Amino acid sequence: MSEPTPAAPPAGLIDIKRRLGTLRYTTDSKDHAHITVKPEICAKCPHSFCTFVCPAKCYERIEGRLVFRYEDCVECGACDIACDQGSVTWNLPRGPYGVKYAYG
Repeated sequence: MSEPTPAAPPAGLIDIKRRLGTLRYTTDSKDHAHITVKPEICAKCPHSFCTFVCPAKCYERIEGRLVFRYEDCVECGACDIACDQGSVTWNLPRGPYGVKYAYG
């Protein structure tokens, strides 16, 4: 059975995933990732607050598993604040790494 197609945003608005597609990222090495998520802790999380607070919708529950997608992260740190289980580690990106906002 296929998933229902999400409703289009109201006229004049662009949905978040399309806007995020306009961002550019320079990814640092895995040793210096600005965000890490521990799936073994997420698997036992009773509430999944991260799925509610992330404005870029980087966290999603799929078939009971929490899936994190780094690609859309806007480096706000909301997930680090919301995660009371100790799964998320968030740090400011180093030097020239991270997201570059160039919407237009």
